[in-house]
Amino acid sequence: MKQLVCLFKELKTEDQHLAGGKGGTLAYLYQHGYPVPNGFIIMPAAFEKDELIPEAWNQIQMYLRQLRQTVDENAFAVRSSALSEDSSTASFAGQFKTVLNVGTDDEIRKAIQTVRQSRHSEDVQVYSRSKGLTVSHDMPIVIQQMVKSDISGVLFTVDPVTNNRNEMAGNFIFGLGEKLVSGHITANTFKLRRKTGIWHSFSYDGSPKLKKFAPKLYKLANRLEMEMGCPQDIEWAITSNTLYLLQSRPVTTLIGYNPITGECNDSLTGNYLWSNVNFGEAIPQVMTPITWTVQHQIFESWKLLPGYQSSGNIGGRIYLNLSIYASVLSALGKNKQGIIQFLEGLLYTRIPESMDIPIISLSKRSTVSFLISFGKLILKQIQTTRLLPKFLSSNPVWCENMQKQIQKTNTKAELNSLWQREILPHLQNTVWYVMASVTQFSGYTIKLRRELTELIGPENADLFISGLSSSSDVRDNSKLLASLGPLLGISKLACKEITRKEYIAYFGHRGPNEFELSVPRPAEDPGWLDQQLAQYESSPIDIEALLIKQRTSFAAAWNRFATSHPQKVRSIKRRLNKVAPKARIREAVRSEYARDRWVARMFALQAGHLTGLGDDIFYLTIDEVLNVLSGEEAAIEYIPARKDIHKRYLSLPAYPSIICGRFDPFRWALDPMRQNGIYDANGSTSCSENNSSQSKSHIITGSSGSAGRYEGLVRRIHTLEECEQLQKGEILLTSQTDIAWTPLFPRAGAIITDVGAPLSHAAIIARELGIPAVVGCGNATMCLRTGDRVLVDGGQGVVRLLK
Repeated sequence: MKQLVCLFKELKTEDQHLAGGKGGTLAYLYQHGYPVPNGFIIMPAAFEKDELIPEAWNQIQMYLRQLRQTVDENAFAVRSSALSEDSSTASFAGQFKTVLNVGTDDEIRKAIQTVRQSRHSEDVQVYSRSKGLTVSHDMPIVIQQMVKSDISGVLFTVDPVTNNRNEMAGNFIFGLGEKLVSGHITANTFKLRRKTGIWHSFSYDGSPKLKKFAPKLYKLANRLEMEMGCPQDIEWAITSNTLYLLQSRPVTTLIGYNPITGECNDSLTGNYLWSNVNFGEAIPQVMTPITWTVQHQIFESWKLLPGYQSSGNIGGRIYLNLSIYASVLSALGKNKQGIIQFLEGLLYTRIPESMDIPIISLSKRSTVSFLISFGKLILKQIQTTRLLPKFLSSNPVWCENMQKQIQKTNTKAELNSLWQREILPHLQNTVWYVMASVTQFSGYTIKLRRELTELIGPENADLFISGLSSSSDVRDNSKLLASLGPLLGISKLACKEITRKEYIAYFGHRGPNEFELSVPRPAEDPGWLDQQLAQYESSPIDIEALLIKQRTSFAAAWNRFATSHPQKVRSIKRRLNKVAPKARIREAVRSEYARDRWVARMFALQAGHLTGLGDDIFYLTIDEVLNVLSGEEAAIEYIPARKDIHKRYLSLPAYPSIICGRFDPFRWALDPMRQNGIYDANGSTSCSENNSSQSKSHIITGSSGSAGRYEGLVRRIHTLEECEQLQKGEILLTSQTDIAWTPLFPRAGAIITDVGAPLSHAAIIARELGIPAVVGCGNATMCLRTGDRVLVDGGQGVVRLLK
């Protein structure tokens, strides 16, 4: 039987969505010890249209009697709590009726009817349409003990004008708060400023009459923001020197996701520094909702700072929040130069010294919490490293068995349970192997490469850390770099050294945009292998000859090194011997992670089959998919709008690899002087000046991907569909690459990318094949055109326009 009326203290977590935005929040606050006036919620089932059913009114009268026994004053507030009200998508502030200071049962019943009927008003319908919501609203109603305020106020836990999360901005008046909320009176303003550094908490700037309440207000607001996971708009009141919270809602202008339209932009959630330097190559295209939310669930254990996202979604692309790391370093006393050096080591890319990195003011508790979480993360990675060989041998078997189990699952309930019980835990566990393998390879190799560059120059340094495959046998994963496997596999299949079945078994899960769940894997497409063979046969390249040539170059460089630095031969040789195994493990784990993503795709396809949604399933979040499997289908109506925004995001060029502050991808794309490398909304970085000076000097700078110098003609390619345009010996220019681009590399004389880092896919494969590469240029695809003659200096990370 559906619940008709529910006390704040009795509302269950799973029923919060039925209580509306206001009711659900107030119940949460009451149950978690916040100072909230007591009350109850009249649920939607209590009404027939706008009339209370008799049984509901009997329960309401019973709860009113109980509340009247607990206080001297018998006045109540009757407030709306529509299902979309006070939500992350719409506040509906002032749109529905509120009736205050009612006492008798008759007055309360009339107030309930007034509030309930306000859902049909013209203002509500206009506001709903503007937010993309249905104009028909079901409305629970909150009845709450009335606080006759001496002081009434509103507090935003972030400055709503500047997005500065280091400041809380508020207003207050003397007396009841309705005039404040409605804007009918000029209010007093105040600010609560979070201070940086371990030993500081906040400062108060405002009227002395509120000052003594500021510490408690700050403490409650800070706690509430952390628990809710986003900035809050809090209504509060003070009566008889007691502070009460009357309601709290998300600051809708600082919400990064609109579930109705599918728009994602976490750069709106605050003033932060974001980067997708490594993510951009792993996930090169715009993500569908299911892909992003599965990724978000996988990284749930990586939440290092409560209340702040470690990673975010900007226009469908994944970014890392660097302000979290910068803020902790700042709190520990690191200066700006030290912070930049740390971030550059984390990203393997340059950050302009002129950039003002947004810093979050952290309390001592938050800083210590981060350090504890980060320490646990490092310890978990160290523990996981020991288990890498076992994971690599067992994961293919697990994936094969799980795909079979998914295909055999014939009911929605069983599929839902399978995800919760086995698939999600496995995916969350695999990410630890990914990070452990990346950390052990990158940390070791970056340091060694830097030392070798200072000792023998970039070209020889690159040679020394190439040759990562000690065998070209695609059947032996322990000796072959996994990212070279698909390329070598095609050549061996063409020469009939392996069968089609073997190729699919080894590499059928690797392909374009392989982390996106909506993209079919090569193994699913019967014609894919024939297309690859046709491309290879039209321009055959002896891959093994390129690898042998690179090994020969390595041997010559090593002989020169042994002659010039005999005292360092033993130590460098010992360290170099560790690079290749670490690299092969990293690439093998990444291959298995792609295999895991294929399992997640198979789950989504089966969910689409069982629900009748087909490929539309990819435009639901993973939680919504599970809800649909459980019979709740409300989110299905949002699919057309989400498909539309996804298509619009896909039409845009790849976004800058570094974003500081608020970023509008559509407005940015319209700017003819836009930057693909760095976007600084705060204006501290003179990106346009740097771009202008680069253009005038005909020099484009990036990161050294693979040493060597090559002069030739540019071929700019935006998508893989254009790959046949690349002629042998031309310089491949593109925004970013993933493993699907590997077959093009042997044809190229050199490689230039906007996105990338020294240890990214493009750089590693280019070094293995001995192809000069400059990666992470930011704006190369804007500055260069097909037919331009350039000199690529991979060792220096520089491209010179010659003609």
